[in-house]
Amino acid sequence: MEKVRVGFIGCGGNGRGHLKRVLGFPDVQVVALADPDPEALKLATELEPRLKDVPKFSDYREMLEKVEMDAVEISTPHTLHYEQIMASLEKGLHVLTEKPMVCRSEHAEEVMAKAKEVGKVLMISYQRHFSPAFRFLRNYIRSGELGEIQFVSALQAQGWYWMAKGTWRQVLSLSGGGQLNDSGSHLLDIILWTTGLDVDEVSAYIDRLDTEVDINSSLSLKFSNGALGSLSVVGNAPKGFYETISFFGSRAAVFYENGKLLYKKMGLDEAFEPQGLPDASSPDRNFIDAILGRDEVQVPPECGLKVIRLTEAAWRSAELGGRPVKVGGKE
Repeated sequence: MEKVRVGFIGCGGNGRGHLKRVLGFPDVQVVALADPDPEALKLATELEPRLKDVPKFSDYREMLEKVEMDAVEISTPHTLHYEQIMASLEKGLHVLTEKPMVCRSEHAEEVMAKAKEVGKVLMISYQRHFSPAFRFLRNYIRSGELGEIQFVSALQAQGWYWMAKGTWRQVLSLSGGGQLNDSGSHLLDIILWTTGLDVDEVSAYIDRLDTEVDINSSLSLKFSNGALGSLSVVGNAPKGFYETISFFGSRAAVFYENGKLLYKKMGLDEAFEPQGLPDASSPDRNFIDAILGRDEVQVPPECGLKVIRLTEAAWRSAELGGRPVKVGGKE
């Protein structure tokens, strides 16, 4: 295979971001675009002259039927992912989907089984797996330099309540949930991925304000190794994006704040900024390389399963007034 033939399901702002990256890859040919919004298709076409003659569809199912391709990239409202992933895999296509992979744990298990059955790549676009800072964090933690993880603290704050007002993101039937299931999905994933830990139990309180989805969320976590955690997602924050994550181990601690890293060993006063961070990449590049056998999938569907299991448990705990709920099990 000299070039991977890729179709795009969803050509909104996020989808066009993926499209721009892929258009720069010499080993990719964009062969089709699908979106129910004519304006989205128009804006996507304007990205590159060679897209003028690419077939365009209002229904992704028609695209899958009529165009020969090897892979699809999905950037659509969250609750549509499951149906679109399954339809694509059934056509024998490799799939890169935006986060969250799906909005129900049973759906995660089904798409994973289908990908295994057809022998195709199924990957999630968690771009933080390709960020130098987070790749360093994962390597540093797994090297044992922190010792055993004992506590994780995280805060994400964004003006999501105002930015998403009037959009599908605050319509439960399309989003599957609010900020915890949207930007917060990245936060849950990166904590699980960098530490390699699973969450055993969660207690959560959620405020929806005047919407039908979660806006502000407060989670207390108990990890499988006995470590504790505190996670806050604030959707009703001032304009902008703020995030801090702290990992406390038995030997040292690492602090992440808006892209900056510091680490400090126990018993020392001075904090150090790490040097020689790993190279950056993107989910799109890894997706194509995995299809061509050049690399392993860096964001496997197991990451999506872990995230939705934790998210579901948090939602359930909030429904029960903050009562502890086992992740992936019964409360």
